[in-house]
Amino acid sequence: MKRLALDTSSLACTVALRTGDALFERHEEKPREHTQLLMPMLREVLEEADAALTDLDAIVLGNGPGSFIGMRIAASVAQGLAFGAGLKIIPVSSLAAVAAEVFDQTDTNQVAVAQDAHMNEVYLGLYARGEGDSPQPIASERLQGQRVIEEFANHDQKFAVAGQGWLRFPELAAINAEWISGEPKVLYPRAAWLLALSDFSAAIDPKDIQPAYLRQKVAEKPAI
Repeated sequence: MKRLALDTSSLACTVALRTGDALFERHEEKPREHTQLLMPMLREVLEEADAALTDLDAIVLGNGPGSFIGMRIAASVAQGLAFGAGLKIIPVSSLAAVAAEVFDQTDTNQVAVAQDAHMNEVYLGLYARGEGDSPQPIASERLQGQRVIEEFANHDQKFAVAGQGWLRFPELAAINAEWISGEPKVLYPRAAWLLALSDFSAAIDPKDIQPAYLRQKVAEKPAI
């Protein structure tokens, strides 16, 4: 397997290339610098692996949900690379990638991933540990306001938390305190975990990419 993964849906700009058992990775957590960081990082991992785009089986795209502009950056770059090299794209949930890293690092069986969606909301993903420690969705990813997360009441075990959204909106944690445990240690998706979740059977043509925006409205009107 030779796959290149990228994600700019969050504050993190992350790239990874797997060829056989070797993993080459770059990861930077810098706001508003994705357009400057992404292409040099891609070139670096390809050079380090001594690989060309045409050597790859597919490109793996962190498909959000997350920053509207960030997702457009990654999707546009992935499409350009895929069209140029005749490759397909495997879209992977950026929230699920965070959950996969949590399951690898801890013994928790349930995790709630929340990323900042602005407008007093988070992008929420709820996952259970599945076969091979893969994250299995408990509910569809969605926008969540500062209120009780209804699915929590249906589970006996507490949920671990991950994602920067819990830090951005501490009131969400306070409202749901009886169902969650710990502090978020994994804040942003890493491209290596996109690779781990990529399944070639889900590969699509570059023209068919549809980033998981979840919200079409991306700004609030100023109060008058």
